[in-house]
Amino acid sequence: MVASISEKIGVVNSAHLNKPPTELRKKNRIKTIHSSLEIEGNTLTIEQITAIIENKRVIGPKKDILEVKNAITVYDCLDNLNPYKFESFCEAHGILMNGLIESAGSLRNKSVGIVKASEVAHIAPPSDMLKPLMNNLFDYLENDEDLVLIKSCVFHYEIEFIHPFIDGNGRMGRLWQTLILKDSYPVFEYLPIETLIKERQEQYYESLGKSDNTGESTAFIEFMLEIILESLEELLNIQNVSLTNIDRINLFKSIAKNDYFTRKEYLKNFREISSATASRDLNYAVKNEIIEKIGDKNTTRYKYK
Repeated sequence: MVASISEKIGVVNSAHLNKPPTELRKKNRIKTIHSSLEIEGNTLTIEQITAIIENKRVIGPKKDILEVKNAITVYDCLDNLNPYKFESFCEAHGILMNGLIESAGSLRNKSVGIVKASEVAHIAPPSDMLKPLMNNLFDYLENDEDLVLIKSCVFHYEIEFIHPFIDGNGRMGRLWQTLILKDSYPVFEYLPIETLIKERQEQYYESLGKSDNTGESTAFIEFMLEIILESLEELLNIQNVSLTNIDRINLFKSIAKNDYFTRKEYLKNFREISSATASRDLNYAVKNEIIEKIGDKNTTRYKYK
């Protein structure tokens, strides 16, 4: 499955979908927020979440509206969060659960159990073990030689198992897996993995239960790899994706980074456009102060600011 995912990521990159077009990114972000919160019982619709993003007034339960606003804030600042730092993890939880629980951003200080129907499905580790368990988990994430794809799934499972916070553990596990993957593969920032989890919510909890019972996260890893593979396949099934000049300019930034480049190098990356279109793209980027231009005619070079 890892091999299939890696192959799909290669196809995504060659189709310039590693940072999908703006409209698709917006749509997928809304779907992600909707699905992650719906799993936790939020009642707001996709239309209501879209309205909140557009700063329109929405009528609904106060708690649900606050959950959405917090989720929008945390997803908007993904670039400022470090997936390998425990402090960043707590900071994200503080944003996500702000105004919803008193201890947002802090580890729980009491014991908890998860009840399904009338049975206790899972008793989380005692609160005095949380700090060492979390340090151990972040050490694994940063230093272990497992593949990033596997580590992201292990991390997600362990957050569900350790249950470090009084509330918000499910959404933090899903958010942080996205962040870990995004750090190595930019496409994951806008893949609606959460939507597929929501569609298979029963299987999601089943795989967590299986992993709890066997004492290893294999069943959950397999489930999440299936979800990741399916989300990449869905992205590749989108027909006639046309990139705008902004999409191309943003995409090329991750390739050029801080180096100087020429129009020819820009054009080589987007073979489907003409040299005149490439010139228009670059002129637009210069005019809007996204890139700077050095030299003239044949000696012209560009650099992202």
